[in-house]
Amino acid sequence: MPAWLIPVLKSVLPYVGAIVSAAAPVFTKKSANAAANQTKLQQQQITELQAAASENDAHIKELAIQMQNTVEALENGAALAEKRHQWIIVLCISAIILSVISLSTALYIFLAR
Repeated sequence: MPAWLIPVLKSVLPYVGAIVSAAAPVFTKKSANAAANQTKLQQQQITELQAAASENDAHIKELAIQMQNTVEALENGAALAEKRHQWIIVLCISAIILSVISLSTALYIFLAR
């Protein structure tokens, strides 16, 4: 599993339940005598939709903040991984150079006899 996936899951999973419960429809349903109270029912539904929209707005802002924190953590992790990668490349090149010097010395000693 990629190393960046764990922090993303840890930051998003606590909010999945809130997102699902906010997405569940909780609006007023039409009753059998809805024709008589059409205007009142529509006003109530509009009020409920406005409340749901403002609640969704708050959840979206909170999720955006969490996503921003996650992206910053991923960028920091990527920068650290890049530094480690560069250090490993330097060590590998040093090992190759040392190996070539050792092999050259061994061949010289072997052929000089």
